[in-house]
Amino acid sequence: MMSFPRRSFSFVIVACALAAPLVAPGAAHAIERLITVSGDATVAVAPDLAMIRLGVTSQAKTAREASDANAKQMTSVLAAIKEAGIADRDVRTSRLSLQPQYDQSKPGAARLLGFQVTNQVTVRIREIDKLPSILDHAIAAGANEMSGIEFIVSEQSKLLDQARDDAIADARRKAELYAKAAGVKLGSVTSIVEEGSSPPPRPVMQALRAGAVPVAPGEQMLRAAVTVSFELTP
Repeated sequence: MMSFPRRSFSFVIVACALAAPLVAPGAAHAIERLITVSGDATVAVAPDLAMIRLGVTSQAKTAREASDANAKQMTSVLAAIKEAGIADRDVRTSRLSLQPQYDQSKPGAARLLGFQVTNQVTVRIREIDKLPSILDHAIAAGANEMSGIEFIVSEQSKLLDQARDDAIADARRKAELYAKAAGVKLGSVTSIVEEGSSPPPRPVMQALRAGAVPVAPGEQMLRAAVTVSFELTP
């Protein structure tokens, strides 16, 4: 029978003694006892501001004629907007273009027909109930194109804060239900993560027409969503 040298036997005993504390009883107590739930809330609010983009498109045989015609018509539109109660600071030019127009219906080199000038402004309307009247005045003064209407909630952040409070309360309510069912108690919050949300839709009017302009701002839904983790206690 083979026997180990004494020094080798002593080394094994020392090694085991050093390793023993690494697996000491009670190490499992560091495992966290958590519950993670989601909470969400919405707030319905009517928009109180509007942004409209409207303007004038003119065509003529020469660039000068098209520019002059457009400038004259656009001056009338801007005057009508101002008369409707819109301050200068709420009107800004958003598009100004001059483009040649060609006849491409026949084969061969395209024939120049004339030029087209487009001048468009963005108007902020702070009294949303005046929107239909302002549009009517602009159309009557010569506005012949519009890319859309955007309805805005001016104090969106403040209203979202209300929804955030409600979302946290919703998360706590759910967590308390689960904790009660599991026979444990809810402890302190360990983490809160706010989820992203898409902006509310922007209604767009597709066409202009004479007479009263129908406008329906409706309501926007502001949503807050959170994921919250709570400690659990026996």
